[in-house]
Amino acid sequence: MTVFLAASVMAVQPFGGQTTFINSTRAPIDEAGNWTALAGNVTELDIYGYSPTQTWQGYYGNVSGTVQLADANDNVMYNWSLASPEGEVYASENGTIDWTKIQCFNFTATGLKTGEAEANWGNTSLNGRNLTQLEADYNIAWDDVDGVNETFSLLGDHESGGGFVHDMFYTNNLQFTAGECLSTTIFDSAGNATEGHFQEVLLYEPDSDSVIFAAILDEEDVSGFDGDGTNEFHDFEMLVLEDGHGTDRDERTYYFYVELE
Repeated sequence: MTVFLAASVMAVQPFGGQTTFINSTRAPIDEAGNWTALAGNVTELDIYGYSPTQTWQGYYGNVSGTVQLADANDNVMYNWSLASPEGEVYASENGTIDWTKIQCFNFTATGLKTGEAEANWGNTSLNGRNLTQLEADYNIAWDDVDGVNETFSLLGDHESGGGFVHDMFYTNNLQFTAGECLSTTIFDSAGNATEGHFQEVLLYEPDSDSVIFAAILDEEDVSGFDGDGTNEFHDFEMLVLEDGHGTDRDERTYYFYVELE
């Protein structure tokens, strides 16, 4: 008698990532410039200064882990250590994501949650949350220079993002082709956006109405924004939204997920 065993097929989905705090800093306050005043004079001045963003929080760091074969009780039958992992790091305010319904975020979606939005996984959201709703959630004005559409774009052609589209990637066995999602490119040690490095895309999950920030991991050693070109290598750099406008000083919790290949 011949017995055939059929293996049930399940997609590989992102798992919760265990985070270790290293440090958190912000730009120092610059000293005030000065100029003399003399009664009767009129003086022309060009003044240049910096102000911290009131819209974004930055995260960066390295990812370690293994690809493993394990049962439902997390008993490991075999694993493969990853020195330079491929995959993605995800951040969302929602601690429960339905990874089977992931879509590209769409600035011009209708803003309505419908069955069509839920059925469009693996593509661009049509009826989910849109740019107007997202920016309203974080008190972002339409003309803020650090708004969402000033930071992410479909073709990567915004000024700070360097004009690069993101690489092809997979989430829960859903394929997103190069340039399919809204994306940005975070700066490296030279203070520039560099093609193929520190890429981030905007994703959406309709059931929980969740926006998901996804950083595509760098497989090679890349000197990050805080390096000198020879050290301070990071696997990822990413931006997430946070409302710091007006009198809002409340902190916001993000949940991190990782999918390794």
